[in-house]
Amino acid sequence: MTETRWLDETQQQAWRALLVFVNRGLPELERTLKEHDLLAVHYSILVALSSAPDDTMRLSDLADAANLSQSRLTHRLRMLVDRGIVEIAPDSEDGRGKNATLTRQGRRLLELVAPLHAEDVQRVVFDHLTTPETAALASGLSKVAAGLCAHDDFLPHRR
Repeated sequence: MTETRWLDETQQQAWRALLVFVNRGLPELERTLKEHDLLAVHYSILVALSSAPDDTMRLSDLADAANLSQSRLTHRLRMLVDRGIVEIAPDSEDGRGKNATLTRQGRRLLELVAPLHAEDVQRVVFDHLTTPETAALASGLSKVAAGLCAHDDFLPHRR
């Protein structure tokens, strides 16, 4: 049996602060999104689609870009499709796959919500940090994200 690797004081402080952010900060950030009948996961999907050529992505790529499992993506897309924010269609190049496309209505919603969300993120997170602290946070969390994601958006060569 291996010996337990206990957290040192700095690690405990970081971990506890991260839990506060997850349990209090994320719900605070989601408040504005909920006013527009969105959750953070929906917003991630819309942002990923808006970054793709023609606002369209293959579902498997969209799941990866939005950091979701295929099943969670499918579940969360239902509401977006029902509201006319996203359309799903067979992939014209590969009939076995499907593509999601951000509709005009979805683009308008994202353009309405994005500035509000950015302001919330500034207020909840970055207004409390100096520029060097922000850089350290970005570096550290990017390394953690790179270890958790199947894509390479957080690898050092991408920044």
